[in-house]
Amino acid sequence: MERFRKYIDREINLENVKNADRLSAFGVACTYLPDPPEEFDEFEFRTGFDGKNKIVLTVAVEMGKIKRVMFSAAAEEDPDALRSLTQSQLNDLLAKKGELLAGFFQYITTI
Repeated sequence: MERFRKYIDREINLENVKNADRLSAFGVACTYLPDPPEEFDEFEFRTGFDGKNKIVLTVAVEMGKIKRVMFSAAAEEDPDALRSLTQSQLNDLLAKKGELLAGFFQYITTI
């Protein structure tokens, strides 16, 4: 998770978040986009893990800057039901997709 710390307090680029084609190059889709975001708001992205779109990245933004990133898993039977990743699931995700996710965060914070 240290590799993502540098994106905390960076401004989110709303136009880049809206670019579905470019996000798909990182294996990510935006599933909740507050437009315009409130003073404090959350963006939701989903990405695949083991071939399924069940990992949810929630990016909390305050005054346009990233304040927190959360990784969750969506239940297959109810995609709106989220649960925290275990440490081993998170480690596995980062081992497999860490570089892509770092590129994703770089892209959505490039102004």
